[in-house]
Amino acid sequence: MSQKTVRAWMHRGVVSCRPDTPLEEVATTMEFKDISALVVVNEAGDAVGVISRTDLVNARFVQPYLKLWRGMMAEHLMSRPVISVGPDMPVVEAARLLGEKQIHRLVVVEKEGRHVRPVGILSVTDLAKHIPEWRV
Repeated sequence: MSQKTVRAWMHRGVVSCRPDTPLEEVATTMEFKDISALVVVNEAGDAVGVISRTDLVNARFVQPYLKLWRGMMAEHLMSRPVISVGPDMPVVEAARLLGEKQIHRLVVVEKEGRHVRPVGILSVTDLAKHIPEWRV
């Protein structure tokens, strides 16, 4: 099990949005794609944040944001900095990082020069699917 890498268990491909994407569009994309988060990327395609269903629910139903919802963009709610890992990181280390940071997903990135391109997502759900395989 300790030899498994993030690459083996991650979801390949990333559904993303731009920082200026309206929250209504973010919510619609999540619903249509049946996903729980989008990676926010800049013009160069670098991962700059993550916005989740939890972020949307909290913003939509928390009083200070109710009146502003229609004018809000992904950049207003996204988590930053992006907590990311490389595809060759051992799964055990990635699982520890998820626990330490108390987050539900890691953005898997590959560096291309000075750019950081998202190539996948490793979530708690992905890890849970493999629990029967884990040997102590």
